[in-house]
Amino acid sequence: MFIDEKFMRRAIELARHGQGHVSPNPMVGAVIVHDGTIIGEGYHRKYGEGHAEVNAIASVRCPGLLKESTMYVTLEPCSHYGKTPPCAKLIIDKGIPRVAVGSLDPFEKVRGRGIDMLRQAGVEVVTGILEKECRDLNRIFMKAHSTGRPWVTLKWAQSADGYIDRTRTPELPPAIFSTRLTSTLVHRLRTMHDAIMIGSGTVIADRPSLTARLWPGRNPRPVIADRSGILSASSQILPANPLSPLMLGGKDATPAEYLDSLYREGITSVLVEGGAALLSSFIKSGLWDEARVEIAPIILNGGVKAPVICQTPQQELTVDGNKIFFYSNMAQDGVKNL
Repeated sequence: MFIDEKFMRRAIELARHGQGHVSPNPMVGAVIVHDGTIIGEGYHRKYGEGHAEVNAIASVRCPGLLKESTMYVTLEPCSHYGKTPPCAKLIIDKGIPRVAVGSLDPFEKVRGRGIDMLRQAGVEVVTGILEKECRDLNRIFMKAHSTGRPWVTLKWAQSADGYIDRTRTPELPPAIFSTRLTSTLVHRLRTMHDAIMIGSGTVIADRPSLTARLWPGRNPRPVIADRSGILSASSQILPANPLSPLMLGGKDATPAEYLDSLYREGITSVLVEGGAALLSSFIKSGLWDEARVEIAPIILNGGVKAPVICQTPQQELTVDGNKIFFYSNMAQDGVKNL
């Protein structure tokens, strides 16, 4: 067991290199070991490209050793045809006799089928190697496919006296709370989510780009909650964003309905950035998983009240003089954060 854990830790380390590039797929790492020596490694580098198992097998210089090796993989090998062929079939075809798996895949097209396929072909499969660590690695993916809704992160910045913006006039620009450095950290956060969501009022007031231009990585898909129906699906809504926005409407639309629509679109994580009414609706519903609240040492003495989370933050950081608080939530769907 100690040896299995040793090589699974390396697979987890490899998997993390895919962060910000593979979602809505999970981060996965794979290590191939022959007689106690690593002979191949790989990880899922980019959505739509080869999975970790494929890349690990391709890296082996002496393919004949595969028939005497163990593959360590952080997540159950897939058993279905998607963007790529099934990894479980590749493992069988290459004659790898033993596979150690970190965690099972909750995705409905896998859910144990990959392991069953391997075992039916005579492959020895051991499961649960560093399972908690492997599940934590992909807590967003795990939560989404276990509950049928995307992982939700709430994010906003506010003044020290509790306002998310000043009262707007044609002469007054929006209040700016983030520094260049904290904005860069927000853009890093954006690359870790499939989608970024704002309300139609924020679109009209700020015309944001919603890109991750300050951090290398993909842009999240913009999502606009337009309950009033005042916007169209035109790409001109967000002229600086290369991605067409997904419009969600309905006068009485709820966070639960928004999340159901997003999940059906294949979105497993969404960063909700505002405005205040949209953020507050998610807080009230309980359908959120994490929150990031940045407080600047600025006093507005009035304006748009910031949302309020009535719990103690799990973590606090000071960056460029701003306080950043991180919250975690037990959502109403009854599934604890994974």
